Amino acid sequence: PARSLLLPLVTIVGSLIGGLLAWVLLSWFHTSVPELTDTLAVTSGFGYYSLSSVLLDEQRGPMVATIALAANLLRELLTLLTAPMLRKWFGPYAIISSGGATSMDTTLPVAVRYGGSRYAPVSVYHGFVLTVAVPFIVSFFITLHSWLLNLPA
Repeated sequence: PARSLLLPLVTIVGSLIGGLLAWVLLSWFHTSVPELTDTLAVTSGFGYYSLSSVLLDEQRGPMVATIALAANLLRELLTLLTAPMLRKWFGPYAIISSGGATSMDTTLPVAVRYGGSRYAPVSVYHGFVLTVAVPFIVSFFITLHSWLLNLPA
């Protein structure tokens, strides 16, 4: 259905909102918080830890890259571990969305196992679209960070 075609967009928007909320919560409880643009760049990895970490290491340094690696691995691991609960509480699209870019490879088996084989094409499509989007969206937030630093005071 058409809803399936929109799933990558929903995942992107939902992930960025989640990153924003995490940044706000961290800001309340910690004095040393990454820049919002860095947080959104990390969130924009959508589980694609190998590429997003490299992009961030080159442009923002090893600390942000390490956070991206950990966050994206955690996303994948939590998807694998919570797939039955995601299916029960939110439906099969939640498993696919939670997997992010990994929904076409690593988390595909759990999406199919707990969602059904009819969700395999949706999962592959979703993972492909997010995989293609990662370098553009991560680069956007890296560029936005640089641009904001160069604004006149």
